Amino acid sequence: MLRSLRNLVERQIAKTQATGGLSGLKGEGKPLPYRSAHEDAGQSAGMRMMVEAGVVPEEFKLKQALDAARRRYQDLADAGERKAQSAKIADLELRYNIAREARRRFLS
Repeated sequence: MLRSLRNLVERQIAKTQATGGLSGLKGEGKPLPYRSAHEDAGQSAGMRMMVEAGVVPEEFKLKQALDAARRRYQDLADAGERKAQSAKIADLELRYNIAREARRRFLS
């Protein structure tokens, strides 16, 4: 069964390639984007499509805000401002971890 499916797919690819259906595609001739060995291909493709469509998950927005808050914290000298920024970082970390765990549970 698996062999016949593979043969079908290979024939469809060859047919499409012969008619020129695989030329002129976006990214043609460029290397595939890096994906670690333990990253799910379907999840990776889904995330890439969302980013290209401008639909960024809440988790990504929180990660960007968290990184910016950490950079800002390093530049502060006043103890009161550092304490307030530290509280903001803690809040963002909590929200980021909740969003990340929610995504993991949803996808599993």
